[in-house]
Amino acid sequence: MFSFGKNQLFIVTGASSGIGEAVALLLNETGASVVAVARDYPRLGAMKEKATRPENIHLEQKDLTEDIETLPQFVKALKEKYGKFQGLVFCAGIAEIKPLSASSYMDLRNIFAINYFAPILMLKGFLDRRLNVGRGAAAVMLSSTAAVQSDRGHTAYSGTKAALSASCVCIAKEVAPAGMRVNCLLPSDIVTPMTEAMASFRDDPGYKYPMGVGEASDVANMAVFLLSDKAKWITGQNYIIDCASI
Repeated sequence: MFSFGKNQLFIVTGASSGIGEAVALLLNETGASVVAVARDYPRLGAMKEKATRPENIHLEQKDLTEDIETLPQFVKALKEKYGKFQGLVFCAGIAEIKPLSASSYMDLRNIFAINYFAPILMLKGFLDRRLNVGRGAAAVMLSSTAAVQSDRGHTAYSGTKAALSASCVCIAKEVAPAGMRVNCLLPSDIVTPMTEAMASFRDDPGYKYPMGVGEASDVANMAVFLLSDKAKWITGQNYIIDCASI
């Protein structure tokens, strides 16, 4: 089991449900302090009630698609409020299945806003050396297997995740000399409120997975490992979390 200190502070976006909630709760369980960010404040509060150490979870209501260009300043404001950050886990995002023939420019722009521009601008803020602890700081960004295994109707979604995965490799190379790390996780179907609402997920995807459909905790465990000093020599990687391709 990994362990962190109370003084080690992590930002987790999308923390009100699904993978983000699982990451926030696991970090809290291992001793870390968490700034949990999401749009839905009541659901953030419900997540905090599940925490092992609720006093170490700080709630921040924020729509990350509003004023995206100011997200680095948002991270700065969080640092001034809570202190320098040890890590960032960006889990906020949307999944939309729509063929190109039915997609408009606004559809594409909206999904890129939350799945690509927001994580990249949050990452920019986090990697500002004035806002993090310096050497040993780490970020984990949530991509998807759709980045490398696209399917029909995933024109926009796969594009956002492929862009995020590729950009994070570049960013990891930029900050490696400063001892900071950036990695991506690429899970396939995971049981979350978002995926359960999708028709394709409801059509029993279990047949694809010889070890069963993934759970949010499967992703959270990997995320927390990558944030820990056990992964101090790992950066610029895109880890597929999946058993469908065996």
